[in-house]
Formats: sequence, C-alpha cells, structure tokens
Amino acid sequence: MIETLFIIAALWLAFVGLVFGVKFIRGYRNYLLGIEWIIVGTSAMNFLLWSVLGGDPKNPMYNLAYFLDAFSRSFGFTLVLILGLMMVTQRYKPALWHEIGAFALSIAGGAYLVTLHQDGMYEGGPATFLVVTNLIASVFVFFFATRVWRAGAKGWAVATTAITLVAMVIAASYDFFPWPFDDAYRTYFYTAALATWGTQGFVYYFGYKAVHAHNARADSASALQNAKVAS
Repeated sequence: MIETLFIIAALWLAFVGLVFGVKFIRGYRNYLLGIEWIIVGTSAMNFLLWSVLGGDPKNPMYNLAYFLDAFSRSFGFTLVLILGLMMVTQRYKPALWHEIGAFALSIAGGAYLVTLHQDGMYEGGPATFLVVTNLIASVFVFFFATRVWRAGAKGWAVATTAITLVAMVIAASYDFFPWPFDDAYRTYFYTAALATWGTQGFVYYFGYKAVHAHNARADSASALQNAKVAS
C-alpha cells in the first residue's frame, strides 16, 4: 500500500511542478518560479524512475536525484522562491543577471551539498544550513500569505500558511528526526515529503495568482482615477 502511495505522491509532485511551472512562465512571465517548479517536477520524476528501477546507488539517476534535491533545498526553493514571490508582493522586476545569479548559486549549492550527503542525509553544518534556509523562506511565505489574505483569497491564504507549516516539519525531519517506524528506504517519509511539496507548489501558484489579480485590479482602478483627474 505504501509503495502505491509513494508513486501517487511522486506523480503528484511531477504534475504540479511541470504543469504549473509552465503556467508561471506563460501566464506571468515569472521565470524564477516557473523554472524552479519545472526543476522540482523533473526531480520528482527522476526520483520515481530511479526508485522503480531498483534504487541502485550506482545508477547515475541516484546522483542526479540528490543533486536536484540539494539544488532546491539550498537556494532553489528558498532564495529563488523568495525572489519569485516578490514579483507580486513587492512588484519586484528582476534583472536578467539576478535570475541567472540565483540559479547559478543554486547549482553551486546543489553541486557542493551532493558531495556531503551520506545515504541521502546530511549531518552537522550542512543539515543545519538547510533547515535555516527553509526557515528563512518560510518566514517570507508567511508574509506572502498575508498578501494573499488581503487580496481576498482567504482560503488560499490559510492553505498557504498550513502547508508551509507542514513543510517546515518535513524539513526538520529530513536530516534530524528520521521516523522510527519507517523502513530502510524511508518510504513513509518520502511519500509524505513528496505529497507535501506537490501541495506546496499547487497552493503557492493559486496564492500568487490571487495577488497578481489583486494588483491588476488596483492598477486599473488607479489608472481610471488618474484619467478622471486629468480630464
């Protein structure tokens, strides 16, 4: 049963990452979030295929899986996420070098961290670093949730807060608190993690959409008011 749930969770994350990543790019020209979502979706599909094919550590997909995971956990779903959400919370318009720099830092962080993991886990400084980056990103997402609430999408604001809290528990459990009832492959943990990350991507997209629509309405109202004053 747990194996089936694991496959469903991985497919869910892959679907959300790939589909909504494209939506971020096509609908909002947000390449930061779009590319990061696509990377997460690709990571989920790679991890699923590697697991289904036997989970052999000598398979190149093994190192790719942990590189993509480290990519997102270091600066991808942290720094890149914050910059991407700022495009609606702060009306931030990133320069091309900001976007390239953020992804370059994520690549460097992922490449370095993948050399430090032991059986898929980190210890000491690296593990602490990943928890701290998650905490910083989570604090900003809580701020983002207040903007979603002010945009009138209270349901999505509550969902954003709730799923972020769950993701914080997952982040802390990842390296510091292995589940005692789990199997040797940590199937229960990864099932919960993949399901949580997929739901994060889904909820954050609709929260972003709500704030973007609110900003567009505010801009239209301001333009109309200025037109009346000018006339």
